[in-house]
Amino acid sequence: MQKIRLGIVGYGNLGRGVQLAAAQNNDMEVAAVFTRRDPSAVKTVLPVRVEKYEAMKDYVGKIDVMILCGGSATDLPVQSAEIVQLFNTVDSFDTHAKIPEYFEALDAAAKKTGHIGAMSIGWDPGLFSLARIYFGAALADGNTYTFWGKGVSQGHSDAIRRVAGVKDARQYTVPVESALERVRNGENPQLSTREKHTRECFVVAEEGADLKRIEKEIKEMPNYFADYDTTVHFISEEELQKNHSGIPHGGFVLRSGKSETDSKFLMEFSLKLDSNPEFTSSVLVAYARGVYRMHKEGKTGAVTVFDIAPKYLSPLDEGEQRKQLL
Repeated sequence: MQKIRLGIVGYGNLGRGVQLAAAQNNDMEVAAVFTRRDPSAVKTVLPVRVEKYEAMKDYVGKIDVMILCGGSATDLPVQSAEIVQLFNTVDSFDTHAKIPEYFEALDAAAKKTGHIGAMSIGWDPGLFSLARIYFGAALADGNTYTFWGKGVSQGHSDAIRRVAGVKDARQYTVPVESALERVRNGENPQLSTREKHTRECFVVAEEGADLKRIEKEIKEMPNYFADYDTTVHFISEEELQKNHSGIPHGGFVLRSGKSETDSKFLMEFSLKLDSNPEFTSSVLVAYARGVYRMHKEGKTGAVTVFDIAPKYLSPLDEGEQRKQLL
């Protein structure tokens, strides 16, 4: 059996996770990792060739799908449209407000050379997006709710670390249990941002830093904390490493509604993850299989989880899927 040859662009938590996830799939192999760092300084979790970012052009024809593991803020908006002209790609772009424009740019670039660019793959956007579209289609009269956590938000943690006087930090997004229960009870509440989640911050301050100023800056930070009830705890570096070194996350998508005769329905999809990046990586690898199969059928352009049929994701052939899973 010819294996699907993967490339990994960027080797942080997500890149390491992709390598580990690929090792769990017998039809996959990682051909190379590409980095903007000195390749000799990159220590991989499993043996693999590490190349400079610029060397990927030498791998055209040797890699079936390139998995892009950079950040959504600055990496992916530049890299995806460049790399998809050389390879099929999968990425985890997660800036929800910019998804439409990102799709248009990726679609145009992919079609130039006949490749597929699968974008916003992960669990939200990604699997949660599928839950929202399936639930909404099946239950026309209802409301959809998304709750995140309890888990570490890497973006919010980074935002705290940018505050002057902060040495390190972790931020947990915490769903408000009373709001979640109201949804599960079929009340169909109208919930504000503040009513759905709280934010809990564990901060290591630099010696001599003004703690009151730091707390005020965090709580008033627009787009991150200003719209939420936020708690700030100042702790030691040792406590942060001991109790907050992991990257757990998860959440819920629910749709609550009723039939025309007032029969009540509740649909729920939930995730509880010890490692956010490792789980996201597993989803990226599954969708790399889908991209490979769709490209062999002649599909090109940008695609999302809405465009990739479930049959393309499974390692089972279609007959076995019907026999075992249908």
